[in-house]
Amino acid sequence: MPVGGRGLLRTGDSHTTVTAETYAELLTFGASMISKIRFRLCFTTIVVAISIAACGSDDAPQFPTLDGGKPLVIGHRGASGYLPEHTLESYKRAIEMGADFIEPDLVATKDGELIARHEPNITNTTDVSERTEFANRKTKKIVDGVEEEGWFASDFTLAEIKTLRAKQAFAERDQSFNGRYQIPTLREVLDLAKSESTRVARTIGVYPETKHPTYHSGLNLALEDRLLQVLSSYGYTTKTSPIIIQSFEVANLKYLRTKTQVRIVQLIDADDVDANGKITLAAPYDKPYDFAVAKDSRTFVDMVTPTGLAEIKKYADGIGPWKPYILAGKLTDTNNDGKPDDLNGDGKIDERDRTLITPTNVVKDAHAAGLFVHAYTFRNEARRLASDFKGDPKAEYKRFFALGVDGLFSDFPDTAVDARDK
Repeated sequence: MPVGGRGLLRTGDSHTTVTAETYAELLTFGASMISKIRFRLCFTTIVVAISIAACGSDDAPQFPTLDGGKPLVIGHRGASGYLPEHTLESYKRAIEMGADFIEPDLVATKDGELIARHEPNITNTTDVSERTEFANRKTKKIVDGVEEEGWFASDFTLAEIKTLRAKQAFAERDQSFNGRYQIPTLREVLDLAKSESTRVARTIGVYPETKHPTYHSGLNLALEDRLLQVLSSYGYTTKTSPIIIQSFEVANLKYLRTKTQVRIVQLIDADDVDANGKITLAAPYDKPYDFAVAKDSRTFVDMVTPTGLAEIKKYADGIGPWKPYILAGKLTDTNNDGKPDDLNGDGKIDERDRTLITPTNVVKDAHAAGLFVHAYTFRNEARRLASDFKGDPKAEYKRFFALGVDGLFSDFPDTAVDARDK
């Protein structure tokens, strides 16, 4: 009996006559349809079960993070891959790109205001060297045991800082926005995060770093109490506040822990990685500078051992390691001539000529200690990517997400968000 068209039995027709032959056909057809329905139901159930197993239920962890939640994307100095770093425009761009947090590095002005600059030395990130009115401010200072020459924020009032304009610090990046944007204060960054949170209907966090605390203390411009005063005025005092404070030093973080319950992160630095992918240490990047001043023999490498992580857990909620502490690459010398192989044949040796080695246990050990892990710094340029990633920055993000990082700092937050969410 055909299923459709002119031969379909119209069951609503009161004048339809069903013969014995037709009845038999109906029984056969009905049995066939029931069999097909059963198969389809069974198949659908299997597909749904497989989908749930693959994607997870709402309650199942989606990422191998400390809490099973989605890793954070932190706009490193804003969206500094696109716009001059530490400007309101760069921070806003990062938020528009989906960043969960924006990161202002904090230094102090002569009159004690906290502003967003990567270093006390503002020579490379502002147009100060082009300002004839400030030519006599060029000087030399010792920062973390190293002499630097240039112009320093601590020699300028906030009013003077506001006359300067930011510039792109990386020569290979777009320089067309140089000279357009002001240097913001911490309050301006916090205000932006609040207003943007309302606009985009999601909470935007702020992730301030206290830069060179020992240096600032030596100038009677200690950052910590100034930071706490500002945060308190916004009501940011608890672990649920949209704030995470970070530093490479230790004593200042321990002090902060006695004064606030906002989340705290111990940053972990290094000098470089050797040909085999092993972390190398050299002053001033071998240890927290307050350790150097106190003649403490511990290094950053010591801090990511299980013992070191247990100590960090006493005052911090997480660690922020340079990413080679988690996954690094090695150079090869197949000719045994003492020269690394130029894998891509471009005549240069950089990250593209390294191949990844076995990941470390840093993430696993940190999680075991109850610490989250926010790794830095992720950048899109091909020369900064190991050969395994084949020039695709998303491949690097995905690898680190798979290793369980709880968040990462990116100059290109749109790429990080896309890799995480897709």
